[in-house]
Amino acid sequence: MADDDGERERTTIVETGGGGGGGVLAVVLLIIVVLVLLYVFRADLGFGSKSTVEIPNKIDVNVNHS
Repeated sequence: MADDDGERERTTIVETGGGGGGGVLAVVLLIIVVLVLLYVFRADLGFGSKSTVEIPNKIDVNVNHS
């Protein structure tokens, strides 16, 4: 035991593997919630509501030649 003089070099190992997955999960959940809310309120927002366009049967056009 030659290194028993009281001073030792200490190394701290910080494992970062697997960290940061919570942020990705939060973003995915936020996107899902926004899509569900858009689906629920699509009629109020004007998405997907059926709009009827009435086309007249007859159009009167007056052309004046000079």
